[in-house]
Amino acid sequence: MGWKQRLALGCAVLHRPPIVFLDEPTSGVDPVSRRQFWELIQQMAREGTTVFVTTHYMDEAEYCNRLVLIDRGSIVAMGTPTELKRHSMQGQLLLVECEPIGSGLAALRETPGVSEAAVFGRALHALVADARAAADPVRRALEARKIEVRRCEPIPPSLEDVFVSLTASHGPRAEVRA
Repeated sequence: MGWKQRLALGCAVLHRPPIVFLDEPTSGVDPVSRRQFWELIQQMAREGTTVFVTTHYMDEAEYCNRLVLIDRGSIVAMGTPTELKRHSMQGQLLLVECEPIGSGLAALRETPGVSEAAVFGRALHALVADARAAADPVRRALEARKIEVRRCEPIPPSLEDVFVSLTASHGPRAEVRA
């Protein structure tokens, strides 16, 4: 329930330090506690405390004023969440909802004009030069392969899309073994 993290945060800010470093502060915390943590972190920042946070969760990174995205020990981008989403991707995104999704992913990766494609929840995100211009050709390419397309439309990128796009060019990641 996050009691350990709450106690650690309380101890860290009890003496009102000017700078606080929080490493994965919401790891293992339920969604309600996560939200409360971020409300406290934002309150501390409003009151003048500089807060450095490390997180693997891009939705949490949205709460931050400035971000540094790091991959394999190297900085790949810096800026506000809005700046990163507007300027860090080489292209625009299409949301593609199709069935079957696996075949759709394989087809997208072979479709001319699609530079990247990835599963995102129950849909696919395709990186293209111009999302509006690519929507109809992408739809036709999938339907030509007998893939049912429910939706194919431009969307703004999320921070996760930005991170994946910026780090995908670094090659495959090492396999994690349990």
